Amino acid sequence: MPADQPPNVLWICTDQQRWDTLGCYGAAHIDTPHLDALASDGVRFERTYCQSPVCTPSRASMLTGRYPRTTGCRQNGQPMPRDEPLVTSRLATSGYRCGLAGKLHLSPTNPEDETDATAREPARRLDDGYGTVHWSPMPGDDSPDNQYRQWLRGRGESFERTPFEGSSYVETSMPPDSHQTTWCTDRAIEYVRTGAEADHPWLFSLNYFDPHHPFDPPAAYLEKYVGRLDDLALPNYERGELDDKPGVQREAAHTGRLEGATMDDDEHRLVRAAYYAMIDFVDDQVGRLLAELDATGQREDTLVVFTSDHGEMLGDHGIYKKGPYFYEPAVRVPLLVSQPGTVREGAVVDDLVELADLAPTLADAAGLERTTGMQGRSLWPRLRADGDAGAHRDSVYCEFYDASQRHTDPPVHATMARTDRYKLVAHHGTDDGELYDLDADPAERQNRWGDPEYAEAKTRLLGTLADRMAGTVDPLPERTGDW
Repeated sequence: MPADQPPNVLWICTDQQRWDTLGCYGAAHIDTPHLDALASDGVRFERTYCQSPVCTPSRASMLTGRYPRTTGCRQNGQPMPRDEPLVTSRLATSGYRCGLAGKLHLSPTNPEDETDATAREPARRLDDGYGTVHWSPMPGDDSPDNQYRQWLRGRGESFERTPFEGSSYVETSMPPDSHQTTWCTDRAIEYVRTGAEADHPWLFSLNYFDPHHPFDPPAAYLEKYVGRLDDLALPNYERGELDDKPGVQREAAHTGRLEGATMDDDEHRLVRAAYYAMIDFVDDQVGRLLAELDATGQREDTLVVFTSDHGEMLGDHGIYKKGPYFYEPAVRVPLLVSQPGTVREGAVVDDLVELADLAPTLADAAGLERTTGMQGRSLWPRLRADGDAGAHRDSVYCEFYDASQRHTDPPVHATMARTDRYKLVAHHGTDDGELYDLDADPAERQNRWGDPEYAEAKTRLLGTLADRMAGTVDPLPERTGDW
């Protein structure tokens, strides 16, 4: 690569992966040597937070550097406005060649045809900059546009899941060679090989569906855990802790397919094992891809980013999956960034960081001027050994505006501000709220919202939340005159 050429970008994003599920973040029973090595080679961000705890608004925020309410993409199933500027589109305009495998999820996946409620249409594409797209929103989606399912049919195979030993909650899916995670990785490897011969920089978005529910790893990966289930910790949940928390949480803990407050210990551990096994499998596939970067001589020319769009409750606080929950497992995600010779090696950054910071970071890495519409703050100074980092953030912000189908009666509108010590969540239009003293209660079990001893802290945090909400006001369009 010419010395003055900006770096390639390999952007790996898993789906619904909480931050504490890699060895480098302290996970004791998960086998992630390749991602741990990526952290050792680069920078591990210790406290990274999504801007919404569900897929579409979070991904919209990541790709634009803007908040969900700013982009207008606040819900799953809601199409992103066509005029929202994606960082990948900017990179493509500047000379990058961009590709993608897996999900994008900036528009409804196979929405109903307005003229025929029984018909399904392909997901709408935006001006996203991706010249090559291997689209597969989820392995179980039977749309004819799901390229993974087309690939399976070409191999004479059909997609299947099998209940695991009579479990009501855990299944096994396709074997590794036929798995969607492998298929996505193969598409990325092909792109990397082609990029080695190109005279322009490239970006590839590798968007795995794993470890998103259903909890269905390949059987061989789950079997590694079955003999040691007792070694796995039970969810962080204490009976009675939801009594003084928002009613939507009590509902989630006692209704739905996974009722975290009523499952027995064996069931909890089996679900946790399946989730961990999916992450083990992702790690193996990332290892294959990083080996290809090395084999093609592109490792030092490529900025590798690994993160997830949001977390997974995994039974903590009696809740599974995702929704209007702002506990650390739901909103805190892994973030690893590496480029040998350019990015600091083996560094750990403890600053409060937002996923909205990724788009301006990629723009900086590519040498592009920051656009007025971006609201995130670039992490590039924290990645460079010679960068002047300075202060980054004193709070992170997250929002949920009736964002998923699970809780709609009444619709939940809630926002979160988290500082070094405290986390405050306001459930707007209700008397519900949450306040956690993370120094005294890192497990977030004691809600101090109505505690008079925390009245001063609550008032201060409500001011922080108001300031952060005001900060989501769109800076576009720019002022063009004095009056």
